[in-house]
Amino acid sequence: MNTSFLFCILLSFCFRFCSSDNDNLRDYCPTAISGPQTIFINGLPCKNPVTVMPSDFKTTLLNHEGDTDNYYRSSMNIVTAAEFPGLNTLGLAIARTDMALDGMVMPHAHPRATEMLFISKGTVIAGFVDTKNDLYLRRLHEGDVYVLPQGMLHFYLNAGYELATAFSYFNSQNPGVVGIANALFDFTPDFVKRLRERLLLSLTALEIENIRNLTLFKF
Repeated sequence: MNTSFLFCILLSFCFRFCSSDNDNLRDYCPTAISGPQTIFINGLPCKNPVTVMPSDFKTTLLNHEGDTDNYYRSSMNIVTAAEFPGLNTLGLAIARTDMALDGMVMPHAHPRATEMLFISKGTVIAGFVDTKNDLYLRRLHEGDVYVLPQGMLHFYLNAGYELATAFSYFNSQNPGVVGIANALFDFTPDFVKRLRERLLLSLTALEIENIRNLTLFKF
């Protein structure tokens, strides 16, 4: 057996076992929601199959607008298997983001998942920063979809004149959120305003010059 063939086999195993979440070993496995957790495992315990109900596969947690009465003027509600039992072991999570006029979701990252952002209402500017410190930024309209790669610092803001709503889909049942910006900076309303203005200027330059990306803005 030659070396190249062995390498291909090892590479296929790597792709298999390094995916975001492991494959499901059963048809479904809704989360067993009980009292305080006493056993800690890589995942969530499953309900007794006899007690699984159709309601385990439905959620109403994303039906209503979030509270945007804050100086970010935005709200993000991430629903994982901990809140939505039917997601357990399926490698999925979902979120709803609402942004009032001038609202913004500050830079953050999801260490365990890629995010697919779907614009349900309004106009949104979304972008992410890669490991070369390049900024990828686009203006999105209703029905548009934008992919935010796993672990990349990203953000979005309302670029329209009405409430903007977006839904996000993650390829992990627990994508995690690292709020790098909040950990490093004291975000006052004035800072948020200046950040938003810089992002809008960056997008304008990108659209006018028709260039692929921009180096991360400086303050």
